[in-house]
Amino acid sequence: MNYTELAPAYIRAIAPYQPGKPIAELERELGISGIVKLASNENPLGASPKAVAAMHEAIKTIALYPDGNGFELKDALTKRYAVAHANLVLGNGSNDLLELASRAFLAPGDVAVYAAHAFAVYALATQAVGAKGITVPAKEFGHDLEAMLKAAVQHKAKMVFIANPNNPTGTYLDADALQSFMQALPANILVVLDEAYNEYLPPAQHYDSVSWLAKYPNLIISRTFSKAYGLAGLRVGYAIAHEQITDMMNRVRQPFNVNSIAQAAAVAALHDMDFVQQTYELNQRGMLQITDGLNKLGLSYIPSFGNFISFRIGGATAMYRRLLELGVIVRPVANYDMPDYLRVSIGLETENEKFLTALAQAIKEKK
Repeated sequence: MNYTELAPAYIRAIAPYQPGKPIAELERELGISGIVKLASNENPLGASPKAVAAMHEAIKTIALYPDGNGFELKDALTKRYAVAHANLVLGNGSNDLLELASRAFLAPGDVAVYAAHAFAVYALATQAVGAKGITVPAKEFGHDLEAMLKAAVQHKAKMVFIANPNNPTGTYLDADALQSFMQALPANILVVLDEAYNEYLPPAQHYDSVSWLAKYPNLIISRTFSKAYGLAGLRVGYAIAHEQITDMMNRVRQPFNVNSIAQAAAVAALHDMDFVQQTYELNQRGMLQITDGLNKLGLSYIPSFGNFISFRIGGATAMYRRLLELGVIVRPVANYDMPDYLRVSIGLETENEKFLTALAQAIKEKK
């Protein structure tokens, strides 16, 4: 018997998300050491020392179930953003929140809209509940909000996913464009605004999306502690939305979806804004280092507002493999319909230099 046939057709059609391989596995496969991983947009500074200390303290109570309501973390978030506990949902990373929104509000036959070259999980979360995804062509590798609005209305969509900044392209939508979109969109269409890379935005690009909730109750803001806060291995994120929306999301949420160590670390990380500022400044310097290097190599790239950059290079798949052999892991993005691009995360200065040196060598060998 073929047991896959017991699953619904929309589940069988899913192409699973392919995460990057860990360093240890690649070193075993390639028989080399000292690999630099610049593939998963992780924080090269690691985690806040305050968060690490909080984790050690939380281990003492590891035999007990975590707080299923996440009171302390929610309390810290309410103080930061001036929202109520009822406006918050905690997730096992922001991926979990994207899936919770889909599970709570989408059903077979419903429609969700997202942009081409946008985060792959939008399509996966939509397909996993049997809903139909509409991919809107990108505009200069970013979201074409006018076209997305038209598609959402035309197809009677129930949900729209927007990433700002977008992964893997790093493109950015300003506050005026986003608010104009929200104002024009019918109030019965939910908008998931994925702000996983929000902390990397320069001051001139920052906007207060949380303050928009009073005017746009159909808005769901998703954020994570995986990037700038350096807690990717703990999987913790949060969503801010109208209490009727969070109520539905919490009904499909697993009761202990955020473990106690993650909750403790997130509270401490949220209070360590000096660490977040250090992360931002390191990323700004690293972005300049990488883009200067790409310019010298004559390679084009998509200007990025995240902690990564996608650059165009011929034979991207072969180049990715050669960089692996030279001890540098980057991210192929052919699955985002960008077969001629690779994405590189911003690392420490020495890691960025190793990447640029390996890239120059690989290009020279190709000629």
